Amino acid sequence: MGVALSHASAATRPPASAFAAVVIANVALAFGPWFVRLADVGPVAAAFWRITLAAPLIVAMAAATGGRLRGVTPGVLLTVTLAGIAFAGDLATWHLGIVRTTLANATLFGNVATLIFPIYGFVVARALPNRAQAVALVLAAAGGALLMGRSYQADPRHLAGDLLSLVAGILYATYFIAMARARAAMAPLPTLALSSLASILPLLLFSTLLGERIVPGQWGALIGLALASQLFGQGLMIYALGRLSPLVVGIALLIQPGVAAAIGWLAYGERLALPDLAGALLVAAALVLVRRAS
Repeated sequence: MGVALSHASAATRPPASAFAAVVIANVALAFGPWFVRLADVGPVAAAFWRITLAAPLIVAMAAATGGRLRGVTPGVLLTVTLAGIAFAGDLATWHLGIVRTTLANATLFGNVATLIFPIYGFVVARALPNRAQAVALVLAAAGGALLMGRSYQADPRHLAGDLLSLVAGILYATYFIAMARARAAMAPLPTLALSSLASILPLLLFSTLLGERIVPGQWGALIGLALASQLFGQGLMIYALGRLSPLVVGIALLIQPGVAAAIGWLAYGERLALPDLAGALLVAAALVLVRRAS
């Protein structure tokens, strides 16, 4: 992991392309909950199709760009496989949570990696955040709290969805940590291709055991989910993961609740209020600050 962190050392400003990639990735990923709600299959089955429909394109792109596994150690391949299994668990629990709580809550709780992944980065680097990084973390935490406070309701009907999304967020952080380690030795597309392939069978098994409807009547929402969330969202995220520090990636994850709140407002009447706008502005300020601090 030390090699991966060196791509975004404090002495070197991360490339603008990686910063743009992580922002676009989080905007694209924020549309995932909406597509899950629109799909006419079970939520875990939707996760299965998200990966299965995107995987051939990702594998083809990896092959076309010269992605090779030559020289990659069995340990790295095992890490990528475990990352794919963790991602399958993340998607399964998150998609179950999406249909049991608000879009903004599902997205926020599902991104507790915002906190876990930066802490992991500081532990690995054996360094505390500097002043600018600490201020950015405080701004991001305040923005996230405002976004959560607006959408959260003390309603037992949301509790199961919130808890499932929280478990998903922990698994998402596990996925990030494993993928960051793999990205130290592999290019983005082969890494994403292998982890995606490792996710397919577990998701099919989960959805079958839950007795969900697997074969859709309409493909539009599932195609949108595969393209927006897996191909563009995860593709750009894994590209950025090897070039940005865990702190930048973690704070950028808070873009998703803001975008999801806006989608929930437009599509389902989940009202936006002043705290939403203030939270989004605080997250944006944190991103600008941490970018400059790098």
